[in-house]
Amino acid sequence: MTMTSDYASTEPAREEIDDLSGPTLLEFGAPWCGYCMAAQPLLSSAFASHEGVRHIKVEDGRGRRLGRSFGIKLWPSLIFLDNGKEVARLVRPTSAEAIAQAFAQIDH
Repeated sequence: MTMTSDYASTEPAREEIDDLSGPTLLEFGAPWCGYCMAAQPLLSSAFASHEGVRHIKVEDGRGRRLGRSFGIKLWPSLIFLDNGKEVARLVRPTSAEAIAQAFAQIDH
């Protein structure tokens, strides 16, 4: 799989996320968010060596239940899941290294 470039306007249900198998990066943010835009090159760099990881990019905001269920307060928030369970979390990452270290925890 490859990195997703567009935010999904419709969020999946929490049950769908919890039932996922394999490694998944769940990214919360918004297309107009400066922090989110700044993180994209870092994500792209880290994703290059983790093409087997599913990427779900969800537009977050007021009234969005999935983000609230994960306790999202700042964007971008990256939730690294292994078989639907949270293994690592990065909020407003500033280095590809930190992202790569989190990827290493789910992409064996």
